[in-house]
Amino acid sequence: MNPQGERWTTDQVLALAPDAASRKAGGKLAAPGPWSETGTGDGALWGECKGSGSKPYRTVVDLNGPAFRCSCPSRKFPCKHALGLLLLWAGDDRAVADGEPPQWAGEWLAGRRERAGRSADAPSGGAPSRAPADPAAAQRRSERRMQRIGAGAVELEQRLEDLLHSGLATADRAGYGSWDETAARMVDAQAPGLASYVRELGSVAAAGADWPARLLEECALLHLLDQGFLGIARLPAPLAATVRSRVGLTTEAAELLTGPEAAPVRDRWLALAQQDREDGRLTTRRIHLRGERTGRMALHLSFGGANRPLDLALPPGLVLDADLAYYPGARPLRAALGERHAPAAPGPVPSGCGIDAALAAYGDALRDDPWLESWPVVLAEVTAIPGRTGQGWQLADADGESALPLDPRCLGRAGLWQLAAISGGAPVTVFGECGHRGFLPLTVWDPTPVSL
Repeated sequence: MNPQGERWTTDQVLALAPDAASRKAGGKLAAPGPWSETGTGDGALWGECKGSGSKPYRTVVDLNGPAFRCSCPSRKFPCKHALGLLLLWAGDDRAVADGEPPQWAGEWLAGRRERAGRSADAPSGGAPSRAPADPAAAQRRSERRMQRIGAGAVELEQRLEDLLHSGLATADRAGYGSWDETAARMVDAQAPGLASYVRELGSVAAAGADWPARLLEECALLHLLDQGFLGIARLPAPLAATVRSRVGLTTEAAELLTGPEAAPVRDRWLALAQQDREDGRLTTRRIHLRGERTGRMALHLSFGGANRPLDLALPPGLVLDADLAYYPGARPLRAALGERHAPAAPGPVPSGCGIDAALAAYGDALRDDPWLESWPVVLAEVTAIPGRTGQGWQLADADGESALPLDPRCLGRAGLWQLAAISGGAPVTVFGECGHRGFLPLTVWDPTPVSL
């Protein structure tokens, strides 16, 4: 969004909501009645909303973030007042007049922009300053961890060998206990990635009619990862980086953006989808992006704890001129956000490909990273076909020559019927993840983006 008055759509505003209750509460405030002293200017919105107390709640939104500030006691970000103000502004260009922010809003906006200026002027390129670490001590810690992970990989190989010798048919009788114990051993070995794969094996065993075949496939992939780590010195650098990340070794974002080998990619990045997933007290936000010039896909991850806002909100359909630095790997996808060169603004409907090209893209990515669950693609001119009783849904090309089954994990979602209603038998543009389970739709354009 920018100061010249471009507005988000209602769907883009609602994509910011932390949950369904906030969307509903914000929608009730998307009318002029409860608001006073509203205004917009210099990339910001502000207003006062009448509440249950004697004083109205003061709400201000920095559209360049976006970022939010409200005097209400809500612990949600954004709160219902910020959502209501954004919905009011997005729905009617006359509801919020241009103007100068009042003192309470101006002070907060000025503080944010002063901090942003200091970060941009920092020699490190905006990375937080830290005391220099002892390189020798850091190297010793890294070597000790690699040794512990190697020992864990050897132990896991023995566990897989024992399983195959005893026969996969016995796996369903072992229960979750043995898998949980093995996963705990991987955690002790400082290999959380291996622990996650082991837990996946436990969930596959005895689940579904074809579980032995799927268990064998997962065991093979885990064996491949073990062997890759034990022989990591002989792997090409990109593949070695993929193996390290799969076992649980991470790279700091600051190193990607400011390290000696940093190579940020500047482009106009179109937001294709934004998803929030809650796991206990941790919220993970996944934002899929595609470069306008490079055509590269990117995935930005951010994590927020209780009462802490996530560091980036970018609803589908917005374009952000910024630097991205990709995490190393054989098929890089995850990226860290660097310098922003302009505020986010509405973008076009993305171009897409057909079913065959989407499958080829996933195959190419899988060739580089055999542990990939899926690969992001934009499908153009596809139609949603509801399945008959006992059959799954499909997305079909307009010519009817090719079809792609939908991921069974999405079959119970209301968004699936929303996709069918929007399509109405006519071709649409859909973004999602193409993987071995099928296609997982995340956003459909009609012609504005709608999150599913």
